[in-house]
Amino acid sequence: MDATLNLERWTEASLELLTETFETHHGIYLDAGTSLFETLKTISADQASVPVGGECATLAAQVAHVNFYLEVLERYIQTGDAGDPDWGEIWRTVGGVSAQEWTVLINKLRVTYDRIHDMLSGGVSMDDDYSVDGALAIIVHSAYHLGEIRQALCTLRSVDAAR
Repeated sequence: MDATLNLERWTEASLELLTETFETHHGIYLDAGTSLFETLKTISADQASVPVGGECATLAAQVAHVNFYLEVLERYIQTGDAGDPDWGEIWRTVGGVSAQEWTVLINKLRVTYDRIHDMLSGGVSMDDDYSVDGALAIIVHSAYHLGEIRQALCTLRSVDAAR
């Protein structure tokens, strides 16, 4: 049995997972219509501004965090250095947003995602740990926050419906 990793297949699979997480259903793990950008299209700035219970983050903070994480991991993949990011800053500073600010957050995430997608489409080096680790972390961490956003949205919509 050949135990080598087929780089072409790894790239193809990771891009399928990445695009399913952010753009559209491929039948790997999401239901149709539940990718991140599809979900964000259904969220108003008012909904994005509500902390989901107590001291929890807003959906706007979740989106800002995903973008920040992508930028940090992009640098890590390219240089092996993530810098010294302040992981708590967004959670401390991003709260309510106007309709314009919400659109800017989503558009910024789209631009960052497109850059990441292009970078990963070109393949990542299998000669260093940080490229593979970073690419996998982008997919896994983003999928986690997609779940957080979808669960919070379910809660927010339940509260709205009860009013």
